[in-house]
Amino acid sequence: MKSIQQLKEVSKSIRKNILGMAFTAGSSSAHIGGALSIADIIGTLFAKKIKFREGDPYFEGRDRFILSKGHACLAYYASLFENKFLDKNDLLSFEKNGSDLLGHPVRNMKKGIEFSTGSLGMGLSLGIGVALSLKKKKLSNHIYIILGDGECNEGSVWEAAMCASHYKLNNITVIVDNNNFQQTGSNDQIMSLGDLSLKWKSFNWSTSVIDGHNFEQINSSLEKNIIDGPNVIIAKTIKGKGVSIFENNNSWHHAVITKKIYDEAMLEIEKINGN
Repeated sequence: MKSIQQLKEVSKSIRKNILGMAFTAGSSSAHIGGALSIADIIGTLFAKKIKFREGDPYFEGRDRFILSKGHACLAYYASLFENKFLDKNDLLSFEKNGSDLLGHPVRNMKKGIEFSTGSLGMGLSLGIGVALSLKKKKLSNHIYIILGDGECNEGSVWEAAMCASHYKLNNITVIVDNNNFQQTGSNDQIMSLGDLSLKWKSFNWSTSVIDGHNFEQINSSLEKNIIDGPNVIIAKTIKGKGVSIFENNNSWHHAVITKKIYDEAMLEIEKINGN
């Protein structure tokens, strides 16, 4: 198991590879802000919680991971690289012709990608189907799903939330990346979410609110032993976290990184010591 300091180093590496892939994409551009906001969460998930077996993508005891906010795939790919599913050549191929790494995840078990995502609002429903199947087979595998907060504007999220609660699916953990922005503006400008914690509680989910960049809080929330239903962690995050010109600047939701900005951003990330 990795220490907090090791988790900080993993997150730093993930952020550097996010920037590297975004820069490699060139004029194709990339979703940067929302990938940086989940770097600490996804790094901790794979390092501390998600069960998998290196070299055996169909390992029966594996947990499942669904990146419902599929546009944040740069963080996913960078985490798969940390866990030896991908190599450096894979990362360098991002969005190139013939690449396995596209602008949204496409199922490729050999590369560690089990679920194709990108159409927002669908990941939780997908996870519920998997959770019910595992329950019927009497297997203890867990499903971890990262949702965007803007994604919670989708009615399908709340239909699925009601369903998971009804079936008492204690093998599902949802993490909401609550960075307060979506594609074209802030959540309050586009469609106010109100109190997300109260919303999930009203659907009978075990609910906690954490600082999504604090490794101790991420760890402790993932260690909760929920026995009577599904679990949601609302992670308060900063869009573009780690690079000052990107932070809370929604113009970096999807953008092109120039060589100058790439070099400056890499220097800034290199100085990060973590929380």
